[in-house]
Amino acid sequence: MKLTTQQRYADVVLDLPVNTAFSYRIPDALQGQVVVGQRVWVPLRNRRAVGCVVNVTRQSRVGETKLLHALIDQAPILPEDLLRLARWVAATYCAGWGEALFAMLPRPLRRGRTDVTPRTPWRPPAVTATQARTLTDQQEAAARRIREAMDARRHEVFLLHGVTGSGKTEVYLHAISRALQCGQGSIVLVPEIALTPQAVERFTARFGPDHVAVLHSAMRESHRLHEWHRIARGQARVVIGARSAIFAPVRQLGLIVLDEEHETTYKQDDVPRYHARSVAIERGRLASGIVILGSATPSMESYYRARRGVYTWLQLTERIDRQAMPTVQIVDMRRQAGRGSRRIFSHQLETALAKTLMDRQQAILFLNRRGFATCVQCTGCGAVARCSSCHAMLTFHQASRQLLCHHCHAREPVPDLCPACQGQYVRFRGVGTQRVENELARTFPTARIARMDTDAMRPRGSHEAALASFQRGETDVLIGTQMVAKGHDFPQVTLIGVINADTALNLPDFRAAERTFGLLTQVSGRAGRGGAPGRVIVQTSLPDHYVIVAASRHDYEAFYHQELKHRRALQLPPVASLAQITVRSLHEPKAKAAAHTVAGRLQQAKHPKATVIGPAPSPVYRVRRYYRWQIVVSARSVRALLARLEPIRSLRRLAGAQLMIDIDPWAPW
Repeated sequence: MKLTTQQRYADVVLDLPVNTAFSYRIPDALQGQVVVGQRVWVPLRNRRAVGCVVNVTRQSRVGETKLLHALIDQAPILPEDLLRLARWVAATYCAGWGEALFAMLPRPLRRGRTDVTPRTPWRPPAVTATQARTLTDQQEAAARRIREAMDARRHEVFLLHGVTGSGKTEVYLHAISRALQCGQGSIVLVPEIALTPQAVERFTARFGPDHVAVLHSAMRESHRLHEWHRIARGQARVVIGARSAIFAPVRQLGLIVLDEEHETTYKQDDVPRYHARSVAIERGRLASGIVILGSATPSMESYYRARRGVYTWLQLTERIDRQAMPTVQIVDMRRQAGRGSRRIFSHQLETALAKTLMDRQQAILFLNRRGFATCVQCTGCGAVARCSSCHAMLTFHQASRQLLCHHCHAREPVPDLCPACQGQYVRFRGVGTQRVENELARTFPTARIARMDTDAMRPRGSHEAALASFQRGETDVLIGTQMVAKGHDFPQVTLIGVINADTALNLPDFRAAERTFGLLTQVSGRAGRGGAPGRVIVQTSLPDHYVIVAASRHDYEAFYHQELKHRRALQLPPVASLAQITVRSLHEPKAKAAAHTVAGRLQQAKHPKATVIGPAPSPVYRVRRYYRWQIVVSARSVRALLARLEPIRSLRRLAGAQLMIDIDPWAPW
């Protein structure tokens, strides 16, 4: 919107937790130059702030206005569709308008910087141009349905449900090629930064490095800003990245792909606490574009909507070249313990590892717990070492010989004496990836071993280096957390060992079963992608659990129906929507009092289709010295949920406590 004459006032959104724009008077020197989507410098109290223009008008909405200082951009930096999307994100996720809008910009742009060319611009790796592969019958059927919707310029959401190794990526590539032929751009989201290098190689090999841009948080700010401007100028038409890449300023957006759409990493932890899947669907609707949700283990929400016809369900039930799915063997670790064994590896897994190494093939060992031992315990009184700032056990990390809190990242030395009884801490309990690495090196001293977890992957570029080494066959065994569980394609991997399949099943999270099934199925799918058959050994103390049994049979349908019964009985997603309100304070009585006040306000806001549960102490009651209480609101729809939250949705503080509202949280209990 541009007013060429008598342009008087600009409505400007600031990066603040409010849902209104501020009105500023446009100086005479800038008359006719201010347009929607520009960044501007404006006065805010006693400082200068960066704002974004969302409207220009001849009349002010308020009586007295301050003078707009200056333009930062000569042209709009955000297109109209992203401005509309920001409004939707703010309304849906109980965030400020400016908080949602500025989350779409790289950090330097939020601070008022303009385009900066880095000394050495980021460039994707050069692994040779490839041609489109001939599709299987199932792939072609899926690609044809997608092409029909794209050619009709019809917004449609597809759930591409394909077993591991079925060629979902090739369907994505064909869809992107079609979008480019139609003059449209595409966004491809991957759940982990660790998956980005492999995705970049595949897409640049098909479309060329000049057409592909990459956005993720591990990039240098200057590189990320440079890529963002390449996208905004239309120089790059295909964007690959993690969660925040959904806000990339792609021109003529026609296609959005969420690979591994079930992953929890698509949920943002900080304000605005959006889910990239929901944002992708809304952005696709605004652009009249196509959204493809791809997974071998779809989220319960997506599968539920596909079964009900809300999404279009596309299936790939066979692997490429009709490769067999890996055989899965369940090992009951209770019997191992019964024979007095305390070793990490069962006899079956140790034997299989020896054969894999002898055959010069590769193996992946999966354990979704980092560190060496999950707790350190006094043998005298049984007390465990806990964080002084959090109500959480400390994890022992052998490399640094320190205890680490995985909540606040505090580090403490291993104490010589127990604070409770003055006894000695001599027992390390639980198993982490570091301990698996040590035990593996002791058992197989000639094996070449690498570890992928957040501790080992801290240096920049370490993800790429570790994966490239494994791909070249320079590593025999890769040990890791969920970083190694999905998306990777290593033809020489014939053995997968799941050290402990039960780590997440007993967590206070109603999605624990879903997450466990997904991880087991995904990590199992890394085996047998080359010529040799794959084998998976799952170590568990719950061999008869329906999640373990269904995952061992690659049977998503059986898992889904069993899990849906539990969800229906408790009115949990996908049959309902949830909101979690967390109240925290450094003072325990204030946290409790504020939580009860919030619950009271929600109870007074009568709504027949929404239920208030709580308040109650959070499962991890104290984090970083803050005491935490929570309230959960359940409703049959997001609309009813937001209506019930209306009395508190703009609250951030109450009676000395902080409030955080999370719509559809991943772990509300």
